[in-house]
Amino acid sequence: MFKKVKTWGPALALISPTLVLLAVFVYALIAENVRISMTNQHTARPSSDFVGLENYFRLFGDADFQHALRNLLLLTVVFLAGTLIFGFLWAWILERPAFGEGFFRSVYLFPMAVSFIASGVVWRWLLSSLQTDQSGGERTTGLNRLLDSVGLGFLQNSWWSDPNWGIAAIAVPAIWQLSGYVMALFLAGFRGIPEELREAARIDGCSEWKLYRHVIFPQLSPVMLSAVIIIGHMSLKLFDLIRAIVPDANTYDIQVPATMMWVKYIGSDYADSAAIGTIMLVLVALVVVPYLVYTSRQEKR
Repeated sequence: MFKKVKTWGPALALISPTLVLLAVFVYALIAENVRISMTNQHTARPSSDFVGLENYFRLFGDADFQHALRNLLLLTVVFLAGTLIFGFLWAWILERPAFGEGFFRSVYLFPMAVSFIASGVVWRWLLSSLQTDQSGGERTTGLNRLLDSVGLGFLQNSWWSDPNWGIAAIAVPAIWQLSGYVMALFLAGFRGIPEELREAARIDGCSEWKLYRHVIFPQLSPVMLSAVIIIGHMSLKLFDLIRAIVPDANTYDIQVPATMMWVKYIGSDYADSAAIGTIMLVLVALVVVPYLVYTSRQEKR
């Protein structure tokens, strides 16, 4: 017994502070959040009356929450598609070492160094909904002004103020900020493919398209999966960028579960706020856990 303790004792002592911190500040708080979500504490007054899943059923039947889920789905789809497309294209352009590669790689990666709050303040101005044909004397600004200046005034729109597609405009700055990260992932994937595979395929008579389709793209599937998981889970909990762009967190057009949770919380509706937080945790888990299981199985092979 003493020998076994000597074997695993030092390792346990080393990681015990981390385990304690995780137990208290992560899992204990998650458990407390779930507990509050199952009470009727809809005001600042403490309440411990257990109501089970009643808050969850009411939320899923609420038209506002359904609208927030729809916005979240639209935001995730646009965010994912934009970052994957631009990230892959930039990586494909930089795949072969060329003059100025370091400069362009730095330019593409620079937005990652900017916080969502800082970039959101700038994009709030860029995504101004003012248009040249509006009355009242206010002059259009941001992208709408640029479009008007180059003769593309017909492309002006209300951006995030649009009641149907406004949340898609929020994905634009998110795409700008994270495409460089996806580019770095794909670029690492490209550089990790042995040159011998390319040469062997060319000797066998493969065209460039067939080379990419049958040799390169299959090699990039793990990179693609990683990018989808990382970007997907970030979009599910995106809050700070939305809050920085839109002055009022309660704006219906851009409402997502994260902003709705904040509105409920500052309104002292702690039960509904905790329920929304739990739902977001489950959504993130549905994205991340299968990926972790998949990678674990791949490593054991």
